[in-house]
Amino acid sequence: MTTTSLAGLTAVVTGAGRGLGRAEALELARAGANVVANDFGAPGRDGSGAASAAPADETVAEIVAAGGRAVAHYGDIAETGTARELVELAVSAFGQLDILVNNAGILRDRMIFSMTDEEWDSVIRVHLRGHFATTRAAAAHWRDRSKAAGAPVYGRIVNTSSEAFVAGSAGQPNYAAAKGGIVGLTTSCAGALARYGVTSNVICPRARTRMTEDVFVGSMSAPESGLDPLAPEHVSPLVAYLASPAAASVNGQCFVVHGGMVAVLGAPPVLAKFDTAKEAFTPGELDELMSPFYADRRPGDGFANLAVLGLKHE
Repeated sequence: MTTTSLAGLTAVVTGAGRGLGRAEALELARAGANVVANDFGAPGRDGSGAASAAPADETVAEIVAAGGRAVAHYGDIAETGTARELVELAVSAFGQLDILVNNAGILRDRMIFSMTDEEWDSVIRVHLRGHFATTRAAAAHWRDRSKAAGAPVYGRIVNTSSEAFVAGSAGQPNYAAAKGGIVGLTTSCAGALARYGVTSNVICPRARTRMTEDVFVGSMSAPESGLDPLAPEHVSPLVAYLASPAAASVNGQCFVVHGGMVAVLGAPPVLAKFDTAKEAFTPGELDELMSPFYADRRPGDGFANLAVLGLKHE
């Protein structure tokens, strides 16, 4: 019988100091996992000179207060050294690494014609390079353990993409590009790491966090009572499930999750296929074949799936 218990397993969660990452770290700990909570920003001093806790420390304190086990890490996850340190910390503190949850990210929204190099590079760096760096370090750890054991080991990767990638968010070209890259990274790793016992899945969450607080102003304000449909706590159970033994057969999947709903996204369909009647296509022949096809489609129909933005709990 399968189980969703994570007892005895160890998870690294990036961006665990606030928002989604914090909710995910707490959920994994409730399920029994040891947690390495990473977030950028070390402990410091406030304006009065008193010591102030780092966001990751606050998450760790909450886990420990509830009877769990956790340690904090403060490094930049886009750095190779930080990624290596996270694996080493998991091993030194708890014996090994079993689960990697990549969540850390930033926003630098702007229309493409106004976007600066720094706004593009910083978002790609934190999201896409950050996912790459930690995944590479964790994958090497699991491969080495598998080779030493002569058998598959237990490994779970849960990455974080966004509906911005699926729907093609117009004011977020950097963010949408990074999140699309994360889906490609996830599916590549799903195929490459399965032999070692590792699954790799990706979620597209919708949640009200400090990073997204301006996104939902006015249109989707928080309710006066009850659980906010955009609360991170709607997302974290899916992460815990994907990290668990119960999800051993779930690999290379992409999910949209928010407000009491989980949607499984499918592979992009092939809508049409055109074959040349000659040795090679000419622009004229493509015009004859393809232009009638597009003339019959609705304006704006393209690869982006805008319908995903209308998904909701029934």
